[in-house]
Amino acid sequence: MTDQSVCTTCPYCGVGCGVLASPDGTIAGDLAHPANLGRLCSKGSALGETLDLEGRLLAPQIGNRRAGWDEALDLVANRFRAAAETHGPDSVAFYVSGQLLTEDYYVANKLIKGFIGTANIDTNSRLCMASSVAGHKRAFGTDTVPGQYTDFETAELVVLVGSNLAWCHPVLFQRLQAAKAVRPELKVVVIDPRRTATSQLADLHLGLRPDGDAVLFNLLLTELVRRDLVDRRYVAEAVSGFDAAVAEAERAEAAQTGLDSFELAQFLDLWCRTEKVVTLYSQGVNQSACGTDKVNAILNCHLATGRIGRPGMGPFSMTGQPNAMGGREVGGLANMLTCHLDLENAAHRDAVQQMWSAPTMADKPGLKAVELFDACARGEIKALWIMSTNPVVSLPDADAVAAAIRAVPFTVMTDIMADTDTGRCVDVLLPATGWGEKSGTVTNSERCISRQRRFLPTPGEARADWNILADVGRRMGWPEAFDYRSEAEVFREFARLSTLGHTFGKDFDISGLADLTDAEYDALPPTVWPVPTEGPSGGRFFADGGFYHPDGKAKMLPIAAPASEAPNTARPVRLNTGRVRDQWHTMTRTGKAPRLGAHMAEPYLEIHPGDAAAAGLSDADLAKVSSAHGSAILRVMITDRSQQGSVFVPMHWTDIVSSTGRINAVVAPTTDPVSGQPASKGTAVALEQVAAHWYGFAVSTATMTPTRPYAAIARTRTGTRAEVADFKLPDNWEAEARKILSLPGGSASVIEDSARGTARVAIHEKGTLTGLFFAAATPVALSRSHVVALIGTAADPIQALAGVPAADRPDPGAMVCACFDVGANSLRRAIDGGATTLHALGVCTRAGTNCGSCRPELEAILTAATAMKLAAE
Repeated sequence: MTDQSVCTTCPYCGVGCGVLASPDGTIAGDLAHPANLGRLCSKGSALGETLDLEGRLLAPQIGNRRAGWDEALDLVANRFRAAAETHGPDSVAFYVSGQLLTEDYYVANKLIKGFIGTANIDTNSRLCMASSVAGHKRAFGTDTVPGQYTDFETAELVVLVGSNLAWCHPVLFQRLQAAKAVRPELKVVVIDPRRTATSQLADLHLGLRPDGDAVLFNLLLTELVRRDLVDRRYVAEAVSGFDAAVAEAERAEAAQTGLDSFELAQFLDLWCRTEKVVTLYSQGVNQSACGTDKVNAILNCHLATGRIGRPGMGPFSMTGQPNAMGGREVGGLANMLTCHLDLENAAHRDAVQQMWSAPTMADKPGLKAVELFDACARGEIKALWIMSTNPVVSLPDADAVAAAIRAVPFTVMTDIMADTDTGRCVDVLLPATGWGEKSGTVTNSERCISRQRRFLPTPGEARADWNILADVGRRMGWPEAFDYRSEAEVFREFARLSTLGHTFGKDFDISGLADLTDAEYDALPPTVWPVPTEGPSGGRFFADGGFYHPDGKAKMLPIAAPASEAPNTARPVRLNTGRVRDQWHTMTRTGKAPRLGAHMAEPYLEIHPGDAAAAGLSDADLAKVSSAHGSAILRVMITDRSQQGSVFVPMHWTDIVSSTGRINAVVAPTTDPVSGQPASKGTAVALEQVAAHWYGFAVSTATMTPTRPYAAIARTRTGTRAEVADFKLPDNWEAEARKILSLPGGSASVIEDSARGTARVAIHEKGTLTGLFFAAATPVALSRSHVVALIGTAADPIQALAGVPAADRPDPGAMVCACFDVGANSLRRAIDGGATTLHALGVCTRAGTNCGSCRPELEAILTAATAMKLAAE
């Protein structure tokens, strides 16, 4: 690292990895950070490639014109004040983000709840962990994560439920993988309808029927009772509701899990006879119409056995976003109050109002995410502020969300990017500082508060989110309450406020940090809360009870099996959405890194062979996926990783980079009745083949845009690449290629074969190859990695149009290792040459030796190659 490197925290998932970052883009893992101990995933490793200012919003905009900050903020303040005065406080709303820092979240929450006087503030964290929050509160009395990351390394059994840890939280997966290498007796169970990359580590994979989780853990609870493994002392002293929970659990039927009796018995026996069990759950549990019940079914088993709060054991909610936990701490959800206090508790409200010296206080829960945009569509919201998120892509029924935003009389958005799907719908755009430019704190999934620190200059006229919000608060008439001069001052106020947590017997307390000087705040090391003024800090919760219900006990809840779904003959397949390994949310940052786009360069439909045959689909076809709400067109990937009757589609692609890949336009706005979290993994859909007249692949030094009926754009090191398709033949292939490639100049070399329906066009200028275009009547087959590598070189245009490397330049194949650009063919050649272990592959190709995110895929390639060799022998 350089002398200018700064210790900061990764802006991606909830693991909260420490990063050493320099202004020149040099990135490394922080060996001293307890979350990652120097490890980074592919996304974190590529952060240096995302720091350019291309596409950044650098000045306020009103409509389509540039504006000054005074004009823009006066307009925002006046319109929000007028809406609240004319239509009441509940006519305004904020929709915020787990990408905000805690200081940003805090000022937003204070402004809207304590001064405007409404709880209409919700966050995209509602989409990833609200069911966990609700389950925690029902069981524990407050939203407490009991354990620590080290529990995964000291456990004897780790159960991963609805979590593709290898792709979604890679560094924690690497920690688990390393622990299992040292202690092979450590068992790992993966419970997931899909067989994901995480399953490579599993001693047992349970291909559960979708939404069968609650039934499975009810069966476990009854088995624990049958074997007399209940911790009777712990239950008597620290738990209520045991008998009712067991009585309901005894109604569970094994057939509802979709598991065979042998694998079910294996799981029950393993869990029952292993005391040190950690059960990690994530979006496969939370993103469900019965997500909160699933959470409580898991918690019931840990509470009944007292396997909670001690080293190596306990339930663990893995959050999706870098500061989802910080948002929970400040009360950033519509039904929460700051410091884990209760919005509907008058004493809590009064105490917060008094400490804020606030003129009012919201006294009832506000609108949760899906409800909020429904209210926008009905005309009930008159002023809406969206901060650091892209709901037109990420929320279910996304087309309706776009229409709802446009229906609001006044809308404002704070973001770092000038052009997003949501930004196209609003009236005012305000430029925010991004990662590397802003300073504050985030809290990861194990309650560790870490600093994000500046190491880049502020670009253009961008400002920190807390600063923008405070300025609006002052302009709305509350100058003293929002007279902050730094993020450290905001943090100190929040820490002082957390004394109320201790006063009211709650878990969240960081009052011991309330007197930090600016220098001490800047130097704050990673710190696990609670941090009280007196007494021990950090650690685990609930080993000896001490829950936060009035009686001091946890509550076990009776959890009924979800109602079985009626067959849907019109839409017979269940849609499951999620992430891919190398992209983050809507790709505004990760989409800038060429190596991250090389692994999965277009949106796709992962489908079982049986479902593909029923729909008449073949590999690499285009398929239309449609629901009652919308449709998407996606590339077909046939695999037995998905169960028959269920398809998987990643959620990252936007209208900015894909003409038809925005899958949340298809997802139904169904929510969990307790948590309000959308059920993003259960929409009924129909599938049909899309027969385009021609298909194409293009790569260019220019920035291409998705202008064809099917198009998906990704960055390369020298420009962009695109998959395209159309339903009519062009009159002139050269003209068509130039339009797609965005290359009007230069010379063209064209090869056409009308009999085969193929066309190939190369654009070259001054001895440099600037664009290549390939079209065919069927999906184009060629070496994409080879073709991409030719752009910007002096390659011969005619040879380039072959689309495959010459004999002396082996085809590397599809990208597997994003860190070192290692393709599948290169790996297979290394295996054929004798590299038959993961270590040997790393020595030969470097694959898997940096971030390690590709190791599950490397192991899969090794396993397949070994099987083929044995079959040949």
